[in-house]
Amino acid sequence: MSVRELTRQLVATPSHDDETTAGDRIESWLAEHTDAALARDGAGNVVARRNTGADTSLALVGHHDVVEPDDSQREDGEYVLQERDGRLYGRGAADMKGSLAAAMVAFADADPACELVFASFVGEESGGVGCRAAIEDGFAPDYAVVGEGSTGYSAEGVTDVAVAHKGRRGATVVAAGTAAHASEPEAGENAIYRATEAVSLVRSAAVPGATVLGHDLEGSVVVTEIEGGSAWNVVPERCAFTVDERTVPGERADLGAVESVPGVSLEVDQDLPPMACDDGEFADAVLSAADAAQAGTPESVVKPHATDAGWLAGRAGTTTVVCGAAEPGEAHTADESVSFEVVERCAEIYRRVAETWG
Repeated sequence: MSVRELTRQLVATPSHDDETTAGDRIESWLAEHTDAALARDGAGNVVARRNTGADTSLALVGHHDVVEPDDSQREDGEYVLQERDGRLYGRGAADMKGSLAAAMVAFADADPACELVFASFVGEESGGVGCRAAIEDGFAPDYAVVGEGSTGYSAEGVTDVAVAHKGRRGATVVAAGTAAHASEPEAGENAIYRATEAVSLVRSAAVPGATVLGHDLEGSVVVTEIEGGSAWNVVPERCAFTVDERTVPGERADLGAVESVPGVSLEVDQDLPPMACDDGEFADAVLSAADAAQAGTPESVVKPHATDAGWLAGRAGTTTVVCGAAEPGEAHTADESVSFEVVERCAEIYRRVAETWG
């Protein structure tokens, strides 16, 4: 089966609220087209291994869950696919079933120079649920290429190699006060005033930076929502705001400083780790494979978005890069699409890495 047809089949398989059917399709394809050792864990992840026992392990990593489709992307419970101008349109085409199909074909076709692992995780869109479960169960390859988008960063249509990406820490800050009638404000403690003190601390927080293989990354911290008060004539007893921090490898902003304000507490709602490749030789090897697979000249780049690569690098100790077919702005959109040509290119990149690394 061609990588194009496999991409069509994967994109046509609904997997926004239940990944089981997509996992079944991936598992059955691997069983039919490879002699790999296959496993399906309790979380629903699909993991396959070839050339087991080699000194070095390399994983081709993706995920088969997608976000909720737009109304235009489904009809009678089925996903709608369209093809035009060499692209496949449909939910999950870019994020990331095109690259997933490329990884499956490369896994099947390669003559690996190392232990070659294929992994497709569930729950990436829900904070890396599947990847974290796999790591807790011992999944820890030496090296990994994660097939999230890296095409079009250095130049239009060029598939680059991302050696780092930012993470995201989302937090809610709650300021508690004491209600009182607004005509006697001194009888209460104004939660909005306390919240604004905390906002000032967030705005003045030092934002860390980092350097990864010659690339400078700078984090960011921004207040994104605020809500407080119950009536125009009541001193508010509660005010809350949310904070979005884009983290970089290493230190983080001191959000905990807000708790120095009386009545203010901080709760972290989401913490997706950043990724930094710790081996320039591996990054160069993937970049060389990308260069050999296309006419354009790929570059080493950084991504602004968190992926499962952060969990692999941070929790499993895996040396990781990101290389995939999706382009900036494609994922999660009503007209999400992927280039068939680039999907085929990614299959070639992954195969070349598998046959040369290790």
